[in-house]
Amino acid sequence: MQRQIENTQQYNSSLERVYGLMQMDLLPGSQEWDELETLSILVKEYENIHYPIPKPQLGKIKENLLRP
Repeated sequence: MQRQIENTQQYNSSLERVYGLMQMDLLPGSQEWDELETLSILVKEYENIHYPIPKPQLGKIKENLLRP
């Protein structure tokens, strides 16, 4: 099992595998369940680095909400 996703090819392969595992009826504690959990964590870590979601700008949100 890989320890981290290092490039786009590994990321895409991991996403495909996660999708495939999610289509299965997995039993908690099974090897596939553990693989899904591990890959999900690795994908999230990769996305946090390469596709970060900017923090909301509360001032702009308030402006938009208070606009008549």
